[in-house]
Amino acid sequence: MDRSIRSVRLLSAATPRGAAGRTEKETDVLLADLMSLRQTVGAGVLVTLTERCPLSCAHCSASATLTGRDLDAGDLLRFLRTFTPDCRPEVLMLTGGEPLTRPALVVEAAQAARAAGTRTAVLSGGFFARGGALPPAIRRVAEAVDHFSLSVDAFHEREVPRADVLRAVAELLRTGVATSLHVLSEGADDPYPDEVAAEVADRFGSRVPMLVAEVRAIGRGAALPGRSAAPPPPLPSAATPCEMAAWPVITGDGAIAACCNQDVVDGRIRPEHLRLGSVATDTWRAVRDRAYGDPLLRMIRTVGPVHVAARAGGTPGDYCGTCHRLPEMPEAAAWAGRAGSGPCGELLQAAAVGALRADGARGLVARHGSRRHAGLVGGTTDGGREVAT
Repeated sequence: MDRSIRSVRLLSAATPRGAAGRTEKETDVLLADLMSLRQTVGAGVLVTLTERCPLSCAHCSASATLTGRDLDAGDLLRFLRTFTPDCRPEVLMLTGGEPLTRPALVVEAAQAARAAGTRTAVLSGGFFARGGALPPAIRRVAEAVDHFSLSVDAFHEREVPRADVLRAVAELLRTGVATSLHVLSEGADDPYPDEVAAEVADRFGSRVPMLVAEVRAIGRGAALPGRSAAPPPPLPSAATPCEMAAWPVITGDGAIAACCNQDVVDGRIRPEHLRLGSVATDTWRAVRDRAYGDPLLRMIRTVGPVHVAARAGGTPGDYCGTCHRLPEMPEAAAWAGRAGSGPCGELLQAAAVGALRADGARGLVARHGSRRHAGLVGGTTDGGREVAT
């Protein structure tokens, strides 16, 4: 049976853009589209284009510096050229570090992906926004990709003022690219996202959606005061599917993982069951088939690692830590092999993914980000003024 992902229409409505009256590119991907696809196995691939960043935000989950590794450009482009129209991810998501320290590679990657029908999104910390118009290299990126997201939060504002970020948003909208903001909250009662949402709505209406997450005790963020440790694990009897094991992740060293946990991405922990291949040697079809068909990964997505460990007679700990220790529990692979193999395992995985997707983009954000602001993923309140020229 062909297990290729069913094509999902990712076209946004054509709407006027600024004084020039431009429209969004026909291929643009909306933020809600990205979130809606996040639980679908193989619908996207995350790429750590670089571990470098010119900013030094105190909350950075990746602890990015100017001396981090760069993903090999030749290996990445070779891998992207293994995408075919009938076997490809819907979305290529370029992150870092700061991916726009390599703007020419972003353009090349977007062009290689588009040749097979894959759309490209890029997430940037907006270092280029300080003090003026979009640099030509960044404008070329905006014209090449299908979604452009900028980070803004209290930590980023110490490096790039909010006014500069919003000026960059206005410039990006004029290029016609779908644009969003990635905002971080300090907790459920933090007024910061509300302040940003009000300013964005006033200036851009509903045209700039926002993904609001919460600062985590990861990377440099672990050193921030008042950051709690990992939440307690769910009850072993509860099925708690892992939604973050759906998209393969290309790491800075070229490995391809089935997980976006920062320890796994950075290579501090990379257990065998989370290894899907190498960007230097594997094809997308091989990576997709491993991600889709491995029984243990299926059951992690279906019931979660804590439940898998408990069913195998292990002693569960915290959620991600339990997943990382599954290779030390041979019974876990044996149980997953019985429960997750063949058509029955495929149906279980499809049912779990379908149940999660039924909540839509807002449901995903509510589970993993700021519940109070989950509705902003579809756009801020309409009624704002036009982008100033």
